[in-house]
Order: sequence, then C-alpha cells, then structure tokens
Amino acid sequence: MTLTMTRITIEELKALISKTVKEALLETLRDPDMGLELRPEFESRLRESRAYVEGGGELIPLDEMLHRLDME
Repeated sequence: MTLTMTRITIEELKALISKTVKEALLETLRDPDMGLELRPEFESRLRESRAYVEGGGELIPLDEMLHRLDME
C-alpha cells in the first residue's frame, strides 16, 4: 500500500511514527516459541533441574566449568 501525504500535523506525524516503531519492535522482539508446547521429556528434565537446585544442588559457573574441561 502506498500512501502519499501532503499535509499532516505534528501530532499526526508523532502518532504515525509511534505506531510504526511499536510495530517494528513487536515484530523484532516477539517470542518465536509463543504458543508452542514443550516436549514431555524436556519438561520433565526442566522439573528435575529445578528440584535439584531448590534442594541445594551445586551450580557450576561457566568459567569454572570451562576450567574443569580445560577449555579456557
């Protein structure tokens, strides 16, 4: 669609710019996984990981894991 404007108020221009920016941001930042379901085995693994951490399980920082694997 092509739109030609010859006269527009400052307020109309601001509204047009605001709408355009919002549309661009929504398109750029949208969640591509929204509405999708997790596979049961993945959901189960997430629950296990959460329970492990909540139960006091050790978390290893990335830099420590890289050191342990000699990947620094």
